[in-house]
Amino acid sequence: MRVVLTDEPSTQSWQNAMKRSIRNSQELCEALSLNAEVLSACVDGEAQFPVFVPLEFLRRMRQGDPNDPLLLQVLPRAEESVVDSAFDSDPVGDSQVEKAPGLLHKYVGRVLLILSGVCGVHCRYCFRRHYPYSTAPKSVERWLPALEYIQNDPSIHEVILSGGDPLTIVDEHLSELVERLDAIPHLTRLRIHTRLPVVIPQRVDEHLCGWLERTRMSKWVVLHINHSQEIDVHLVDAISRLRRTGATVLNQAVLLRGINDTVEHLESLCERLVDCGVLPYYLHQLDRVAGATHFEVDRESGLAMVAELANRLPGYAVPKYVAEIAGQASKTSIQK
Repeated sequence: MRVVLTDEPSTQSWQNAMKRSIRNSQELCEALSLNAEVLSACVDGEAQFPVFVPLEFLRRMRQGDPNDPLLLQVLPRAEESVVDSAFDSDPVGDSQVEKAPGLLHKYVGRVLLILSGVCGVHCRYCFRRHYPYSTAPKSVERWLPALEYIQNDPSIHEVILSGGDPLTIVDEHLSELVERLDAIPHLTRLRIHTRLPVVIPQRVDEHLCGWLERTRMSKWVVLHINHSQEIDVHLVDAISRLRRTGATVLNQAVLLRGINDTVEHLESLCERLVDCGVLPYYLHQLDRVAGATHFEVDRESGLAMVAELANRLPGYAVPKYVAEIAGQASKTSIQK
């Protein structure tokens, strides 16, 4: 079935946008008028990790261009079958720090709740592409052990909602969960890591903004945008709605070979972000997850690009270049 883009994103609810998303390589290639050679190279990769691409994100890709930087983030490739002992299924050590089902306590003063295994898009370099999401709680009631753990540890001041993507949970359940977190007096900050507003901007609706605005905690929304081409007028509007709730909006990008691994690409991304009121927060060295060897950029090149960014941009527009190392108590700054 050929995908036809006939309506604007604003005319669809975010739930319908999820339902309409492309779910296989053939649909993806047909929608972008890519040839059979591109499609044939997808087979091995798709067997490793399924395809999921919202039409709202597809709209920002260039027709007929197999090297489009957005397409390369979601297009399966034969290289995903490459086995490298340095790349494994748990590159950041999540399994070592799980304290209750779905609760990771890795950093001092902060815990992370994995709310869902569902994402708004399947990025081929995802560091949790092998995570056992079937073990994570699926309802607010099943979060009680995690909430009890947080309640009993007054050193915890910040809760990070993650996944998958936490915003794939319906607002009724998210609102209830945040109310329960609000009732824990030593919590002062709520952080949400999400890519859903990027790929389906209408997710930032009145219901989401309502419970986000009501929380007594300071709120931080961390988006995941890797290339300036991802930022269209619909995303700019969604960012404005998030900021009006009182949330501080940050961005984490991943340094990806062939996608954003030039100074010019990174400079354009950082400038577009700050123009939208989003602070570039981190530029991540690729997490070495099995299936993503072809995305890695060497650290020396990354350091050189970040140094040049510092020459071209104001300090607030230059992201911190970091790596996540299993067992470490914080992100590790990459320096010479």
